Amino acid sequence: MAGARAWQRMLSGRRLNLLEPSPLDIEIDDIAHGLARVARWNGQTSGAYAFSVAQHCVLVERLAVLEAGGAISRQWRLAALLHDAPEYVIGDMISPFKAAIGGEYKGIERALLDAIHIRFGLPARIPKDVEQLLKRADKVAAFTEAVDLAGFTEAEARRVLGYRRKTRGPKVAPLPPEDAKREFLDRFQTLFTGCA
Repeated sequence: MAGARAWQRMLSGRRLNLLEPSPLDIEIDDIAHGLARVARWNGQTSGAYAFSVAQHCVLVERLAVLEAGGAISRQWRLAALLHDAPEYVIGDMISPFKAAIGGEYKGIERALLDAIHIRFGLPARIPKDVEQLLKRADKVAAFTEAVDLAGFTEAEARRVLGYRRKTRGPKVAPLPPEDAKREFLDRFQTLFTGCA
């Protein structure tokens, strides 16, 4: 595949190389636009609209604050908001499929996330304790979405997702893409301005 195109043209006009992403080719409007149109659960959710990755990211940021008992810096809240940002160009895949694909996909996703972090002033790799906090918040979000939107009973979601906790997130409902984009950008502006 030598010479094969590996870049995606963004609405901003940027050309993002998916195999060697540069922080200089990353724009928050492109991320928000893409994430607001990428469906969680492969679109298999109830409601008039898909539940977007943009909404999921906002939910995870809120849950990370709750998980930390409010003791989380704006920097790590921004990392929570951006935790699935690579999906604006590579889409969202359910976890079992990601696991089946394995290393190459994870490598591309990791390189994109590193570039996104650098672009917005975060370290490419966040501390392990923060990463674990974000994973816990992400798991609460997945459980909440499964029960509220994806047709799982609580018992089934606990079994399938391996969810052992008693807590869950606030009730969620899908938004139109433009509203999801606006909500994501509003959270980004608040957090990014506070980090600068």
